Amino acid sequence: MQQTVVERALALPRPVTREPLGAILQRRAGVPADAITSALDMQRAGSARIGEILCATGALAPEALADALAYQHGLEWVDLAAHPPDPDSARAFDPVACLRAAVVPAGRIGGALTVATAHPENLAALSAALPAGSGPVRVVFASAEAIRDRIAELWRDRLAHHAETRCPAANSCRVQSMAWRGIAALLGLAAALLALAAPWVLGGLALGLATLALLANTGLKLAALLAGPGPRPDTTPAPQAPLPTIALLVPLLREAAILPALIARLERLDYPRALVSACLVVESDDRATRAALEATALPPWIEVVAVPAGRLRTKPRALNYALEFISAEIVGVYDAEDAPAPDQLRRVAARFAADDRLACLQGTLDFYNGRANWIARCFTIEYAVWFRVVLRGLARRGLPFPLGGTTLFLRRDALQAAGGWDAHNVTEDADLGIRLARFGHRCDHIDSVTLEEAACRPMLWMRQRARWLKGFAITWATHMRRPKALWRDLGPTGFLAFQALFLGALAGFLLAPALWSFWLIPFLGAPPLAPWLPADAAWGLFALLLLAEGVGVLAAVVGLRRRGTARLAVWLPALHAYYPMATLAAWHAVVAAVARPFHWAKTPHGVTPESAPMPPARARAVQSVAALPLSGSGGAG
Repeated sequence: MQQTVVERALALPRPVTREPLGAILQRRAGVPADAITSALDMQRAGSARIGEILCATGALAPEALADALAYQHGLEWVDLAAHPPDPDSARAFDPVACLRAAVVPAGRIGGALTVATAHPENLAALSAALPAGSGPVRVVFASAEAIRDRIAELWRDRLAHHAETRCPAANSCRVQSMAWRGIAALLGLAAALLALAAPWVLGGLALGLATLALLANTGLKLAALLAGPGPRPDTTPAPQAPLPTIALLVPLLREAAILPALIARLERLDYPRALVSACLVVESDDRATRAALEATALPPWIEVVAVPAGRLRTKPRALNYALEFISAEIVGVYDAEDAPAPDQLRRVAARFAADDRLACLQGTLDFYNGRANWIARCFTIEYAVWFRVVLRGLARRGLPFPLGGTTLFLRRDALQAAGGWDAHNVTEDADLGIRLARFGHRCDHIDSVTLEEAACRPMLWMRQRARWLKGFAITWATHMRRPKALWRDLGPTGFLAFQALFLGALAGFLLAPALWSFWLIPFLGAPPLAPWLPADAAWGLFALLLLAEGVGVLAAVVGLRRRGTARLAVWLPALHAYYPMATLAAWHAVVAAVARPFHWAKTPHGVTPESAPMPPARARAVQSVAALPLSGSGGAG
């Protein structure tokens, strides 16, 4: 078989030694024999290479590993930092392909293209990264970190554009904003004219839609409750296969104050350091956070990726950019203030090992400051219902559900096949959950807890909720561009669940005032805002409200019992003051969806500096997460 250009190039410098890397490291880097033996044992139990294991455990410096690998493959080791980049030789290369193959052009010498690689053993990837007509090639060795830095320097703008457009236009909200904003504006104008000309007609429409939304939301909770609690957390079997590599993406924006707590919490994760990496994703113009990172001594398994500044600044854009800089089998996402359970990654690995069809796992979110004030208590009740009842029930029934913005874990191949995150969607997690389902992937819930901070000041809470509801509206509009295709992809039951989750939630908050007056029927005999309604219909709606209230109370009690804080149910009456704030946020969300659909209204972190003491049952429920440092941390982005 004829040799490729790369194979001929690899044969040029000097014969490739057959000496094992462990022996080279002992002789050239002075690594003790027992460290080599231990690393080989870990290599057999996982999917990391011996050099990566030794670096992760601190037994080997990255520079020494690079020297040994270059020697093993008979290549010259080049320090890319000492050589300026060559934009001319890089013009024909695909930066994404270069990142995946750990290859970068390093200039031309005597007409021959010099290419640096960190994985000379992977000839297929190296050959695929070369553009057609490359001519003579000289292959040299460089460290993976140096190659990533050079790629980011050479193709800054192209990588940023790729991050913004990674999700195909057919699946992204970016291509429909003008059309659906125009429709929304026309509907608003029609409603205003109807309110002036025939207010009773508008009132009847609002009442009918509010009733449908109430039925949908109540039915969703009932279906989730009837699905049952699912298996106990301790029934997850240990994986028999080697542990997978996991990369954790942690987007940061103005998070300098909580970096020490973040690093401490990540360090408490119980997973082999050679198999896990954490990528702190920071905006390149976020000077305060970058300065704090530069002043922090990061462990070898935690790295920083700087995202080029652009007109679009969203969390999913940052995630898309960082995704190309990692190569793990499983991709996890945390927020900066998160305090995950120490055993979370092992449990995630076990679940993925037990089911090859599983593409995504969503963990349980909870609050460390759930007793800060009445809003925090109500937020805690709401989260207990959402994560411990609704999402768990939908997952057990095999229905699509919106993912949370953190503590989600995805098979990298499935994530890439689905198009990554939609950089323009401000609830990228909710959109991704539905898109994965449409691609035929299965998502599930895992009962492993991550603590974060509840936004418990009224304006902060409403600002965060408005962003969530704006994203729900945009996600619904995106997937409903082709309703028949959505029906075909999700099936009839999945399609109805999607409508209840997104349209039902948004309409329920927007139109809730149309139902509030019906609580006065026992006292007034008729709803003050709908005196034209027949008495039988009015009392029927009152009965429906009682049924919905009963289902809501039952879901809250079940969720709180699963959480280990059933006594928090005494705060259920406060929800009648809590949810009207969501109605205000929903109307703000509608306006924002029309005026600023892609604006990311970030929630400030660190508003509640310390958590209130937890009861013993609660402490057990979060699996000792309360032991993690909490001061200076903050809430959901």
